[in-house]
Amino acid sequence: MSIEKLNFLTEENAREIAKEFGTPVFVYSQKMIEEKCDIALNFPNEFGLTVRYAMKANPNSTILKIMKKKGIKIDASSEHEVDRAIQAGFSPNEILLTSQEPPSQERLKQIVERGTEFNACSLFQLHLFGSLFPGKEISLRINPGLGSGHTKKTDVGGTGSSFGIWHESMNEVVNLVKKYNLKVKRVHTHIGSGSDPEVWKAVSHYTLEYAEIFTDSTIVNLGGGYKVGRMQDEKTTDFQKIGEPVKEEFIQFATKHNRKLHLEIEPGTHLIALCGSLISNIIDIVNTGKNGFEFIKLNSGMDVNTRPSLYGSRHPLIVVPDSKDKTRSEKEYVVVGHCCESGDLFTQEFGGGLEKRNMLEAKIGDYVVMEGVGAYCAGMSTKNYNSFPEVPEVLLDKSNKPILIRKKQELSQIWQNELSIALE
Repeated sequence: MSIEKLNFLTEENAREIAKEFGTPVFVYSQKMIEEKCDIALNFPNEFGLTVRYAMKANPNSTILKIMKKKGIKIDASSEHEVDRAIQAGFSPNEILLTSQEPPSQERLKQIVERGTEFNACSLFQLHLFGSLFPGKEISLRINPGLGSGHTKKTDVGGTGSSFGIWHESMNEVVNLVKKYNLKVKRVHTHIGSGSDPEVWKAVSHYTLEYAEIFTDSTIVNLGGGYKVGRMQDEKTTDFQKIGEPVKEEFIQFATKHNRKLHLEIEPGTHLIALCGSLISNIIDIVNTGKNGFEFIKLNSGMDVNTRPSLYGSRHPLIVVPDSKDKTRSEKEYVVVGHCCESGDLFTQEFGGGLEKRNMLEAKIGDYVVMEGVGAYCAGMSTKNYNSFPEVPEVLLDKSNKPILIRKKQELSQIWQNELSIALE
């Protein structure tokens, strides 16, 4: 494989940001985020479109404010994300709560009465909502029995997934809806992050069948999970390609049932993944002999980006010399993090074996830029493992000026909630 290229940073950008803010440091591009929003907002539709940002991908308040300014709404995965989105400027009625863990009864009443919509993800959640809000509008998340993901861990549909109400339970759903006199405003499915076009098309067809059952429904939400190609050999989901057949399904439904359904999608990765880079320093280079490997050790690790250790995910890695140096050749390396953990491995084959990457010849003190880290990295790290502090985050604004949007965590903040007790 040829050497990967920098995405939106230049080598000079990377060096300047590293020197100003230290490393490791996340860097996001406002220009790219806005471009990705525009692509999503152009998703094919016939009767209206709402794009909801799956904010778990990256919940930094500055990122949320950029999304809001572009007209994106919010998909929240917990009651805490609801509060965080409101704190960032979203109104409650711009938020849909789709959560594995439902709030307490008192808290759910507060959230719903404030204006946030609730998406029932199980029969228990449907019963809970109905008992609190008889006669109200509700959304239903349904597991259609199909899923798609690049690994089993990213497939959130089918028999191996606990997400959503199992499609064979529809009679029970209908009975609960009648019992509490609920109005099903929205039917929702989400199959995973593989975005197999054929699976996605099939699931959209099934979702419309659920909308047929609930005649009050005016919205169909087809979830997110659209594949983003981070590496050179990976492809990114084409919204126009997967959206046109879905648009035709909506038109046919309208013709048959005289109901024009509004489309919702919930991209997270697609809106932010390629808009983020992580700059780290090379702190050591070691080898394990002629039959072994040469390792680059970085001053970041699974405490900063856990996707490689959790999913076996691959990210482009680019060596940036500490100074302008045009004389270096190429070399193969295995890249690891700084955590005392065998799984802290940034270059691995599918399944977990060591993978050698072709990179510029590296020296201790150089930088390595990891690309494709805008989504599910800063927000999904094994934070504070080995007691490493949370790293800073920087935004390149539209004039390419770097602005600090999250300070580096103070070491004392790691243990500030621990209680000191007297021991005999």
